[in-house]
Amino acid sequence: MKKFTVVMLVLVTALSLFASGGKEAAKVGGGELIIYSPNSDTLLAAADVFAAKYGVDVQVLSMGTGEVAERVVAEAGNPQADVWYGGVNFANGNKYQDYFEQYVAKGNDKLPEAYRNQNGCVTRYCCDGSAALLINVDVFKQLGVDPASFKGYKDLLNPKLKGHIAMGNAAASSSAWAELTNMLLVMGNKPYDDKAWEFVADFCKQLDGVILSSSSAIYKGTVNGEYAVGVSYEDPCVSLLDNGASNVKLVYPAEGAVWLPAGAAIIKGAKNMDNAKLFMDWLISDEGQTEIGKSTARPVNPNIKNTSPNMIPMTDINVAYEDLAFCAANKEAWQAKFAELVQK
Repeated sequence: MKKFTVVMLVLVTALSLFASGGKEAAKVGGGELIIYSPNSDTLLAAADVFAAKYGVDVQVLSMGTGEVAERVVAEAGNPQADVWYGGVNFANGNKYQDYFEQYVAKGNDKLPEAYRNQNGCVTRYCCDGSAALLINVDVFKQLGVDPASFKGYKDLLNPKLKGHIAMGNAAASSSAWAELTNMLLVMGNKPYDDKAWEFVADFCKQLDGVILSSSSAIYKGTVNGEYAVGVSYEDPCVSLLDNGASNVKLVYPAEGAVWLPAGAAIIKGAKNMDNAKLFMDWLISDEGQTEIGKSTARPVNPNIKNTSPNMIPMTDINVAYEDLAFCAANKEAWQAKFAELVQK
C-alpha cells in the first residue's frame, strides 16, 4: 500500500509539472506588478490591457528616466518596483544591467535582429522617433515666421525663434539625449564631427536658457502656446494630434530622423518576478505588439502597423541610423559638453 501511494504521488507530481509547463514555468496571472515608467499615457495604456488579461494588480509610478534610474540604484537589494518600463535605451541598458534580472522574453528570436535583446536583460518593445520637432503654428505667426518654412534642424537657428524653443536636459532625459545624438549624427560633414558640435553650440544659444526638466513639459508647453518649438519625440506629439490638437504641426528633420528601440527590464530581485517575466513576454507577443500599435510608438514587430492616422509611413521620412555603441561610449563626455554649452 505504501509503495502504491508513493507511485501515485509521483504520477500526480509529474502531471502537475506537465500541466504547468515544467518546474520552470511561471505562475500565470494574479498578484501585483509594480512598474516605474517615464512613458507617455498611450504606452502606459498597454499595461492596463495586460492587467485586465491576466488579473494582475498593476501599479504604475510615472517619473522621468533619470529619477527611475536613481530609484533603481538606491533600492538595490530591496527593490520597490518590479519593472523599469521605457527609457531603457542602449546606453542605459548597459549602464544599469547589474541592477537588472537576466531574462530573455519568449518570442525574442522572432524579432528583427536589430531589435532583439542584446545583453540578456533588456526587452525591446517599440521604436521611438527621437527627432520630432513640434511647432505651434499660432506662435510662429505671432513671431512673424512662416510655419511652412520650417523643415528641420537648421531652421531652429532662425533668430526670431531665440528663447521660444523648449528642450530637455540631455544629461537626465532619455528623449533629450536622443535628440542630441540625432543632431550630432546629421548636422556635420560626417557623423559626430566638430561641425555637428558647432551646430549644437549655436542651437544652445537659441535656447536662451530654456531647459526643461520634464519631457512632458516640452510638448504640453508647446501646444499651450508657451513655446514656438518643442524639441520632443514622436510618441506624445502624435498623441496630441490624435486628440485633436489643431494648432500644432509635427516636423521630422529633413536632415535625418532616427528611430531608437525602447526597452524594458526586470529589476533584479523583483518581488513579483513571475508577473514581471509575464509582462516581458506579453510586450513582444502579437497581442502586446498590437496594443503598442494602438499607441503612438512604432512596434518592433514589423508585421504590426500603427493605427494612428497621424503617423506617416517611414518611407515618407528621411530615416537616419545611429551608431548606438559609439554614442553609448561617449555619453558622459557628450552630456558634460552639452551642459557646458547650455550654460554659456
